[in-house]
Amino acid sequence: MKQDVESYNADQNTTDQKICNLLAETISEVLHEAECIKWHEHPVWFLEGNPIVGYSKQKAGIRLMFWSGADFEETALSAKGQKFKDASIFYNDVSEVQLSDLQSWLKKSREIQWDYKNIIKRKGQLERLK
Repeated sequence: MKQDVESYNADQNTTDQKICNLLAETISEVLHEAECIKWHEHPVWFLEGNPIVGYSKQKAGIRLMFWSGADFEETALSAKGQKFKDASIFYNDVSEVQLSDLQSWLKKSREIQWDYKNIIKRKGQLERLK
């Protein structure tokens, strides 16, 4: 696990640390080719410069967000808006993380991607990559 991610996780309370550590380990294992950086103050994994998945501490819990998750067709993931294609799930205890679901979503995140990398160049318009 990268130092930035370890540092972010260590800054959380004990319960949230367990969730963050499990998420980071699983994401890194399934998306082994992805680059992980601290982006907007939380861990985000990128494939070819395109943000794929990340997590952050919010009032509702640890939010796991998939940038293209709205197209995964997964009822457990909540899509917020219509302009972007992100979808999320919140965790408040490590026991809530279903590894089989997480691994499936991570595989889908590799196969289903919208081009967030070039969203500014395209003036807010998303194009499907995969």
